[in-house]
Amino acid sequence: MFILDQQTSIANQFLAEIRDVNSQKDPLRFRQNMRRLGQLLAYEISKSLSYTEKEIETPLTKSKARVLQDQVVVISILRAALPFSQGFQDLFDRAEFGFIGAARLPHNDNEPVEIALNYLATPELNNKVVIIVDPMLATGKSIVKSIASILKNGAPKALHIATTIAAPEGVKYLKENLNTPYHLWSCALDEKLNEKYYIVPGLGDAGDLAFGQKL
Repeated sequence: MFILDQQTSIANQFLAEIRDVNSQKDPLRFRQNMRRLGQLLAYEISKSLSYTEKEIETPLTKSKARVLQDQVVVISILRAALPFSQGFQDLFDRAEFGFIGAARLPHNDNEPVEIALNYLATPELNNKVVIIVDPMLATGKSIVKSIASILKNGAPKALHIATTIAAPEGVKYLKENLNTPYHLWSCALDEKLNEKYYIVPGLGDAGDLAFGQKL
């Protein structure tokens, strides 16, 4: 598991701002910081991909450069992932894109969380590098259910899971329930889940902070 904030970088400031209740009053800044964190994590993931050498012609002479060889598919889990995944779209600007609608079903405190998938649209995935983008890895159930659904559309060359903040319980759930190889990338690993299955210290509801409270 790669954890971005274990290194000192500008990412730490962006993380601080998306968590801070005063900064959260500005939804535009929240979305911008989520996008920036997506860009930084996409850059880190890009280091693990395959490249090929290509000859290019500059205004003065010919030169060699390494260009991305892998075909990338970025799949966003709606709605909360949209600002975060925009950072991935900025860097992987030739990628294909997919979308999954996932939501928690109503439940009482201390009852198990169940996930409903109500939308799925992806390109064909065979032999492509798939990046699943979801800002909050809480229970891990939406990720596991989403991956089971997308694998019907092909067998990826590699599978990456990218999140802004992860809980240990979600990381454990992925290890125990994902039967396909994957790489997990997060900007931060937090302390725990509370009785409502929110990440602590976390940041609250990422979708509501970005787009307003849902009914």
